[in-house]
Amino acid sequence: MPDALLHITVKPKAPRAGVTRGTDGVRVRVTAPPAAGAANAAVIETLAKALGVPKSRLAIIAGATGRVKRVTVAGLSQEELDARIAQLPATD
Repeated sequence: MPDALLHITVKPKAPRAGVTRGTDGVRVRVTAPPAAGAANAAVIETLAKALGVPKSRLAIIAGATGRVKRVTVAGLSQEELDARIAQLPATD
C-alpha cells in the first residue's frame, strides 16, 4: 500500500496543541517553539494522536524548516487518510 500524503500548515508556540481542518487545509497547532526541531517533533506527536496512528508511521518529507509541510502517513491509503481528516474539527 502506498503512503498517504498530507499538506499541513503549522502554528508553533500556540496556547494549546491541536489539529483542525479548514478551507485552506489542515492546521496543526503546537506549543513548542520552532527551534532545534522541537516544533517538528511536536507536530508528529500531535498529528499522530489526531489521526489515530503511531508516531513512527509519520514523516515530514518537505518543509522541515517552514510552516507549510508535507507529511507522509505509512500504511494508510489516501482515501482512509481523507476520511480521518474529515472527522477533525472544522475551523472555518
